[in-house]
Parts: sequence; structure tokens; C-alpha cells
Amino acid sequence: MKSLRDKLILITGGARGIGYSIARRLGQDGSQLLLADLDTAELERARESLQQEGLTCSVFTVDVTDTDSLGEFRQTVHDQIGPIDVLVNNAGVVFGGPFLELPLEKHLLTYRVNVEGVVAMTYNFLPDLIAAEEGHLVNIGSASALVALPWGSTYASSKWAVLGFTESIRQEMKELGHDHVGVTTVCPGYVDTGMFEGVQPPLMMPFLKPEDLVDKVRTAILEGQDLVLEPWLVKLTPLLKGVLPRFLSDGLADLMGVTTGMKSWSGHSGEHRD
Repeated sequence: MKSLRDKLILITGGARGIGYSIARRLGQDGSQLLLADLDTAELERARESLQQEGLTCSVFTVDVTDTDSLGEFRQTVHDQIGPIDVLVNNAGVVFGGPFLELPLEKHLLTYRVNVEGVVAMTYNFLPDLIAAEEGHLVNIGSASALVALPWGSTYASSKWAVLGFTESIRQEMKELGHDHVGVTTVCPGYVDTGMFEGVQPPLMMPFLKPEDLVDKVRTAILEGQDLVLEPWLVKLTPLLKGVLPRFLSDGLADLMGVTTGMKSWSGHSGEHRD
């Protein structure tokens, strides 16, 4: 993508955290921002804050788990503003704890938001990206898409699904001749948004600030990068998993605290935040 100026960018989970930080950064490049979130009050605060900085922003109260309503939401966006150029699927939830000690509904909600919401939003808005002169899809995954995450099994597996889905759409766009549509998965380590409060991050992998990630996302859109892995140790994870025997990779994960970090999770369970 040559430039973000005047591009229409839709971000789910955009009221705070990673979503808000991405919006603020891309808005500084002259993009027109559309923030979608379940929390109407936080959306208004985000809109006011962005507009005070001189950024162009519209907000929509949207529940990504209400997949039947998303076609109507797209039509509303088209009627009020127009077709989008960039979709950032950021909305997500996490619930930590031993698998059998969490209510089944929390496990299923994780999949509804983190997987079904991403698929449904992409299904409805991908035609906009294809029709655009330049389009880009960004799906926010997680470093846990690359490793096992005890005490966070459904969160990790939902992000494995996001990675697999996004990579498949990326290849499909190429096979269909839609080379003007970029597709990126973002897989960060723990990000300090409140979702992972209480977690003990792995050795040499302190919490990322949302602001630490946004320049990487911006660059990925502009340069057509398909994968963003942060911080540096996450970049090594695929290689280590590929060359090390299972017992060594498991032992390394134990040594670094990857397998025990979510034991102390006490983060907020605010839905549709990431």
C-alpha cells in the first residue's frame, strides 16, 4: 500500500488497548478511522480523544458475536461513509485458569469472539478490500498461536485458528489474482492492556506496550508484510519448534516460564477488548 492517507480503516475492539493505539497511529497518517466496539461509553471517549488530536473518527457499537447483524453493519458503513480499504480484526477476549475449572460458556465465548467474530467480519468486509484499489486485512493473533499455553487453552487455540485462517486467506487472495489485497497476522507476546493482568511473562519477554506494536502494524500494511512477530524471542519460536525435539522444546518452554505464566492470570474479562 503506497500510502494510508484518506484510506478508510475499520478496527474492531477499537475503543481501547491495541485497537485504539493502532487507530491513533494510522490516523496520524491521514486515514479516516472507523472504530467498532461493544462498549459504547468507551467508544465515545475514544472518539473524543482522537478528534481532539485532529483525527477523523466515526464509531459504531458492534457485537462481533452477533454474526447475523454484521451484514447490516456493513451496509450502514457504506450508507454513511463508504466501502473500507483496511480491516483490522482486533476484538478479543481471554479467560485464564485450569480448563475444567472455567465454565464451558467462557470457553465457547472465547471462540465466538476470537474466531467466529474474525471470520464473520472478514466474510462481510473482504469484498470491500478486493474492490479497493489497494486493500489490507490485519488479524490480531498472539504469540500463543505458536506455542501451547496451559491455563489459557481456549485462548491459545483460538489464536492458532486466527493464524491458520489468516494465512489461508492470504494464499487464497494470491491464487484468485487479488495481489492488491495485503493480509497480515500480528502475533505479539503479552501486551499491557489489562487483559493479562497478573500474568508472569516469560524470561526476557516483558510486557509490550500497545504503542510498541503499532509502528510494526503500520509498516506491515505499507510494505505488505504477512506476519508480525514481537518481541524478538517470538521471532525465534517457529525456528526453535521446527528444529528442537518435542522434549527439548517443552523443557525450554518450562524453563522460560511459558507454560506457567497464565497460572497467576487475574486480568479483566471485559468482552471484545484486546
